[in-house]
Amino acid sequence: MSFTEKKVSVQSLLALKDALTNVFWTKKDLRQFIELIIENPLIVSTINWNENTKLESVSQLIDRMSKRQDIYQIDLLKLIQETGNLNDFSHLKIWDNSEDKIRKAKASVEKLRLNTKSYFDTIEELKKTEKSRESNQAKIKESITYQQKLDELKTEFFAIALNDNHQQRGHQLEKFLKELFFFFDLDPKNSFKITGEQIDGTFTFDNTDYLMEAKWQKKQIDAQDLYGFGGKITGKLKNTLGLYISLEGYSSESTKTKSSTLNSIILMDGVDLMQVLEGRIKLTDMLYIKRRNASQTGELFYRIIGI
Repeated sequence: MSFTEKKVSVQSLLALKDALTNVFWTKKDLRQFIELIIENPLIVSTINWNENTKLESVSQLIDRMSKRQDIYQIDLLKLIQETGNLNDFSHLKIWDNSEDKIRKAKASVEKLRLNTKSYFDTIEELKKTEKSRESNQAKIKESITYQQKLDELKTEFFAIALNDNHQQRGHQLEKFLKELFFFFDLDPKNSFKITGEQIDGTFTFDNTDYLMEAKWQKKQIDAQDLYGFGGKITGKLKNTLGLYISLEGYSSESTKTKSSTLNSIILMDGVDLMQVLEGRIKLTDMLYIKRRNASQTGELFYRIIGI
């Protein structure tokens, strides 16, 4: 029986939904994985990824593909095969309760393998998918350019750090931050302005506008600096948040300050920036985790560890 005559079973589709939902924690990473695998990625754009939960998005996508297996059967089999081949779940370590998330991911992938074993048992069937698999692997390897770009940005940052001319360094840092935020699709606006070694700008993350201030100076940022930045945010639209980047860090007094003026601010320092440039965490994931922690605990500064 050929693949075109043998439809993917309901049990296999359910196992695929469960595996995809558990293997990737963010909807962005999940969507990127699916688009890299399938040959007909346009169907992915028919799903409302922003409003849906991961499970809702995956269920809608798989259901639509399964109803038209005359068109999408090969893509379904590719998703089954590539998801079942996953065995490295270290990308989940940066999230809360990571051990539980990794355990669920491993269990769901193993369940997928058991439920779909019959599709790939024979050598003939494996040969039919091997050519597509090689193509998929080539696409995935293209993601290596992500690390290459990070390496370029890191080299650029180190060169800036060696510049003793503070005015030049400020302009170089402005250009660097624009490139970094563009790289992570954060839509930095052209309103980035520099005064001395202070950079002001705006960007958009998760449909929320952020005002950003960055400083590279010898002394740590104190509470007065943060109050000044908080005052700028209160003059903006209600949902505007703030990101303060101090490459030399913050005084203990400033991070323990409790005030409604600072409720909309999250903080990054030079260590955070290096974690991003070394590829240990995406800038977008860092912003998400810091924002979530600030919302839950009221802490201005949160050090992400275990990455």
